[in-house]
Amino acid sequence: MEQLKTTHEPEPSSFRYAGFWMRFWAYLLDLIIIGSIERLIINPLFRVLEIPLVEFNMFAPISIASAVIFYLYFVLMTRYFNQTLGKMVFGIKVIDLKNEKLTWGTILFREWIGRFISATVVIGYIIVAFLPKKQGLHDLFTDTSVIHVER
Repeated sequence: MEQLKTTHEPEPSSFRYAGFWMRFWAYLLDLIIIGSIERLIINPLFRVLEIPLVEFNMFAPISIASAVIFYLYFVLMTRYFNQTLGKMVFGIKVIDLKNEKLTWGTILFREWIGRFISATVVIGYIIVAFLPKKQGLHDLFTDTSVIHVER
């Protein structure tokens, strides 16, 4: 028996996929926002607690706090809005290519593990420019993509 779709989302074939440069600029804006959050929250808190702000160690408190802010930002914004502030500004959002709601598992894998892999293997982001559905390596792992939002 065929299951009826209850959402009014367009079919995946009708999407206008967001290309490399659109996603790049949105990501760059997100990095500026994350840096601002760190400077407004983490830096004053660390100063009050007398925790050093400059340490060149992957396990330094400032490095760990920065990583937590970075991943929480991407995971929570994608979970609750399907887009980060950078994506909102540029009119793009993350979708599941099976036309389903993004699950916690998909989001955690895409934004945490997938993003780490894509950043480690730089080609993981560059392939967005060449694939038909404009997917990065982290999108391929989770069957997601980024599309333009119709306004």
